[in-house]
Amino acid sequence: MNELLRGLCETFTSNIADALNLMIIGMGTVLIFLCVMICVMLLMSKSVMILNKYFPEAVPEAAQKTVKKLTDDADVAVAVLSAILKK
Repeated sequence: MNELLRGLCETFTSNIADALNLMIIGMGTVLIFLCVMICVMLLMSKSVMILNKYFPEAVPEAAQKTVKKLTDDADVAVAVLSAILKK
């Protein structure tokens, strides 16, 4: 019985050690990948800023909206009447 318990304890310890190794390798790989990705994104951002100085983007002009002003008393009367009827 004692030998069986000792064998289970050794396999359990071995499995925990393997799991910790796997976890450390996996998390280290993800950390390295994220650091490399951040560095590449910073380099790309700086290169785009430099290229934007030499090749600027065309900025479209904003279209001016024409505003129709109510100067006729008939239009005002129709608006007031329609507001009253909707209530």
